Amino acid sequence: MNEEEFYEEVAARLDHLEGVPTGALFDLVTDRGACMWVAVGADEPDWTGDDATDRELAARICAGCPVRDECLELEFRTAGFATLGVWGALAEDDRRAAYLAWLLRREGGQR
Repeated sequence: MNEEEFYEEVAARLDHLEGVPTGALFDLVTDRGACMWVAVGADEPDWTGDDATDRELAARICAGCPVRDECLELEFRTAGFATLGVWGALAEDDRRAAYLAWLLRREGGQR
């Protein structure tokens, strides 16, 4: 699978969340998101700005998270292309590419 296909698959995976109210997504993510329970202090992840390293950290934090898709859907709806960090287990560059695929599915690329 090439990168474009991967991003299209990510966007398609979110289709079932289209009708879920944004407030409900927010409640799910803040209540059940693995990142909401990451310990702070000495064990806090060290975000480096290096894409490969940040992807590894995201994979570790998001592994087994029950609301990864909901998190990504929420991020796409509320901030889209203009945010930093990791959302829905995707680092910035991956998330931005997936967002563009999501826009094409949802809004024909217009926003």
